[in-house]
Amino acid sequence: MASRLPARELWIAGIIVVMDQVTKALIVSALALHDGSEVIPGFFDLTRVHNAGAAFGMMNTMNFPFKTAILAMVATVALAGLSAYAAMLPEGQRLARIGLAMIVGGAAGNLIDRIRQGYVVDFVDLYWREWHFWAFNVADAAITVGVALMILDILGIGRHRVSRAV
Repeated sequence: MASRLPARELWIAGIIVVMDQVTKALIVSALALHDGSEVIPGFFDLTRVHNAGAAFGMMNTMNFPFKTAILAMVATVALAGLSAYAAMLPEGQRLARIGLAMIVGGAAGNLIDRIRQGYVVDFVDLYWREWHFWAFNVADAAITVGVALMILDILGIGRHRVSRAV
């Protein structure tokens, strides 16, 4: 049976949006584009980059008419779909509901950037020697953790089994 999106999930999504926007504002105020600050030598820097593309920088260097509007529209449709799906999940699927709330919060945080600025501010720069992971932000991390929680839910982890008398 479908249920409405409870306050818990709305709070989770809202907190992620606030944390994402606050951290991005702090980075923008502290670092110029492409400037960085070493946090853990040889592993973690804060480096300000702008992602005008999609996830993991896909289409970042591609230019086509109305790119920002198209990416924002696709993100808006995906966000609406995820929100509707989250509202339909049964209460018993707690991991999936929390995971979807995190995904919705992360998607909303990045959508705010895309609409306001035409790009998403990324700043977490993880690396090891010559290998660099794509720069990301709080919204991206929330989306990733949310997907992991949904996978755990699909695997049945975190669900309570109801024992039946034989």
